[in-house]
Amino acid sequence: MKDTLYTIPLTDAFNAEDECPFCFIHRRLEQDAISFTLGASYMEDDIRAQTDRLGFCKDHYKKLYDYGNRLGLAFILHTHYQKLEKDLDKMLGNLDTSSPSLFKRLKHATQTNTSESSLATSPLHEQLDSCYICERIERNFTRYMETFFYLLESNEEFKTLFLNSKGMCLEHFTALLELAPYRLKGETKTFFMNTSKQMLKENLKRLEEDLSWFIDKNDYRNNAAPWKTSQDAIPRGIQKLTGIYVQDEPFKKAH
Repeated sequence: MKDTLYTIPLTDAFNAEDECPFCFIHRRLEQDAISFTLGASYMEDDIRAQTDRLGFCKDHYKKLYDYGNRLGLAFILHTHYQKLEKDLDKMLGNLDTSSPSLFKRLKHATQTNTSESSLATSPLHEQLDSCYICERIERNFTRYMETFFYLLESNEEFKTLFLNSKGMCLEHFTALLELAPYRLKGETKTFFMNTSKQMLKENLKRLEEDLSWFIDKNDYRNNAAPWKTSQDAIPRGIQKLTGIYVQDEPFKKAH
């Protein structure tokens, strides 16, 4: 298989024997994005302009804090605050005080369809929904999904890797299933649609059986029995459902 920028991490993910190769890729992309954000790049004007504009979601603020570069995070927060203060001043400067309070408008915006609320497209609402790291991950992750379909259609070696994998988590299975009709055609599309569904069923059953034995193994009558493949059934079971690694320690800066 000819290696390229995107095929190498993709084949690495499928060779890792993870519950979902795309979870494996997403975790690596997230860690790379965190390291990049709090590496030397935060002193670059073009990168800081992007973090100032987009900010971060709740999850990634926590992960940036856990990473350990507190001075770098302080720099990023400081200029982001300066940008946010200017944006808020522009948006709120002409706010009609006779209209419903900003809090009520925000609450209404979260409870209604975005097309029904003018606030849904306001700078403040966009700020609440934006995240520099999420956007960076999504941009690269989409390319990996595109590469997956390309290799599935053009490379028999990769098709074998796919067949020998443990399938996908529910989140990434759904994303690929929705994208497949637009990226695959003919026999390859039929192969993927049918095979991926069957793989999902088989692997959910495998995990259900691992969880069943984990429960039975905790019965004192099975103290001497082997764990088989069930010892880490809980984190693997959660990953298959949600796409997250609950067993991971916080990702930290290397010392």
